[in-house]
Amino acid sequence: MNILLDYEKNELYSMLESLGEPKYRVDQLVDAMYGGKDFDDKLNLPSSFLEKLSEFNYIMQPIKIRKAIESKGKDKTIKFLYDLPDGNIIEGVLMRYAFGNTLCVSTQVGCKMNCAFCASGLNGFVRNLSVGEILGQIVAVNRHLGGTKKDRQITNIVLMGSGEPLDNFDNVKKFLKILTSDECFNMSVRNISVSTCGIPSKIEELADLGYAVTLCLSLHAPNDIIRQEIMPIARRYSIREVIDALKYYYTMTNRRIIIEYTLIEGKNNSFKCAKELSEVLRDLPCHVNLIKLNEVDGRDLKAPTVDNCKKFLDTLNRFGVSATMRRTLGDDIEGACGQLRNKELQGEKVINKVNPNIKPKPNKNTQRKVKDASQLLKTKQNLQKNEKKINKNNTRKSSPKTKNNRGR
Repeated sequence: MNILLDYEKNELYSMLESLGEPKYRVDQLVDAMYGGKDFDDKLNLPSSFLEKLSEFNYIMQPIKIRKAIESKGKDKTIKFLYDLPDGNIIEGVLMRYAFGNTLCVSTQVGCKMNCAFCASGLNGFVRNLSVGEILGQIVAVNRHLGGTKKDRQITNIVLMGSGEPLDNFDNVKKFLKILTSDECFNMSVRNISVSTCGIPSKIEELADLGYAVTLCLSLHAPNDIIRQEIMPIARRYSIREVIDALKYYYTMTNRRIIIEYTLIEGKNNSFKCAKELSEVLRDLPCHVNLIKLNEVDGRDLKAPTVDNCKKFLDTLNRFGVSATMRRTLGDDIEGACGQLRNKELQGEKVINKVNPNIKPKPNKNTQRKVKDASQLLKTKQNLQKNEKKINKNNTRKSSPKTKNNRGR
């Protein structure tokens, strides 16, 4: 299996040089692929070239839409179920907003994290998605909506579907490079969000890449005790370690962090939890997205009432935390991560299934770039304050003085 969307254009030049085709053939091929075209479509390419690609088992479109279920609500959210070349299935969600269409993209088949409130880990972790399989979701849905490479119908991307993006770091890194390139969709990094459970070393690596995407942390608890009960990864990394990495990310990118906090009745939605959360986030430039739990079959957790959610939000706001309740979309189409896939897998065999309890191993070659990210952030903020004072003083000195012309 050789997925053409896995490669940058320059890599394809080298790969396909042996086929004896001119470079402009690769240009035509790339335009066709990003436009969602496959071998069965009418292509501006000679049949001899396409036959050569087929002989070498090259795949143009690794993502096939198995189901597209549209919400009956006013938001017109669409849940997609995709087939992969090896028979596995993944899912994604298209959310429509006033500013455009946002596609929630998966990065793994299943998930190692096995968070207590999420359906993605119920069937265990199978494998990472390749670069082309991540990108192919955007290509497939864009074509489904009638979009093209030049006139794309997807304005925003969130890596927030099944899987932990930073656990598939190398492929996500290359995906970002291709997605933002002129050869592909030329998408701005400001329209891309990456959600993570919190792997400090990878957060720092992402900060050093230069792609200032919006980083979203799945926090979901105000302290390590509660977080360890609902998120196994918290047994490896403390909240303090993760927050330090986020401060480093902010320092390097100047992008405010988004904190994702799912409200679970009797677990993390008390007044005490709100107060403690405000203290944890005090020195971090961030905004909190509160999410009412989307109850999942197979998970013994309950959602709070709307009134209780509002009380938690009001408490955070009173403590000075920037926070809002996320608008609920796609409840009637099982819009939460992993729900539709799990339903589809009932009675089916999961391909290449491995142990769901595998924990992510830290990258030993990656050293922490900042020992005290809090101090670095404070230094930056002090420099900004001093710069404002200097500019203010210079403005006063340069202003012409008004003489007092009293009559005598």
